[in-house]
Amino acid sequence: MRPAEQLSQFVAEALAAGRSRAEIAAALRAAGWTETETAEALGAWAEGDFLPPVPRPRPYLSAREAFVYGLMFLALAMTTWHVTALGFRLIDRWIPSLTDPATYSSADAIRWSIASLVVFFPLFLILNERTARAARRNQGLRRSAARRWFGHLTLFLATLALLGDLIAVIYAALGGDLTLRFLAKAGLVAVTAGIVLAYFRGEMAEPDDAA
Repeated sequence: MRPAEQLSQFVAEALAAGRSRAEIAAALRAAGWTETETAEALGAWAEGDFLPPVPRPRPYLSAREAFVYGLMFLALAMTTWHVTALGFRLIDRWIPSLTDPATYSSADAIRWSIASLVVFFPLFLILNERTARAARRNQGLRRSAARRWFGHLTLFLATLALLGDLIAVIYAALGGDLTLRFLAKAGLVAVTAGIVLAYFRGEMAEPDDAA
């Protein structure tokens, strides 16, 4: 039995035996458990007079949800990638560079990005709407570990994109390379990452059940 399972079992048995939470916390601290571990172990059981103690809802992971959220993550990643790639190629066409003609984009590359968006963007919208509708019907689905991992990983990557974009702008400014085309591309990256960050921050900020 893992230490976390032993701790949970001890707390459950102590509560069932009628021990107060203060007594249990003192015993755990005396045994070397940290304040955080003690609080989490006690927080896993609902307060009240009912015996045996009632467990609080916990995050869970199912293979089906891992598949759905994994597919959503892929669809979102491909959508943002090709939105940015398509934007870059259009910017290269609209703001040509006499000093760097090699960046002029071909029609094939533009068609490839459009074709990818036609597939992946609707796929993301459909999966996102289905999971959101299911979560509205059943609030317990918001405890899905796959949902939390997907949301926080997306927030992490969007934040990295914004930070990288800021670094690139500062670097270009220090080198005197802040051209109109560069600023347009940097702005596109910032807007794309900002939209993703704002949306998923709102999603993850919704009231969660106790973890």
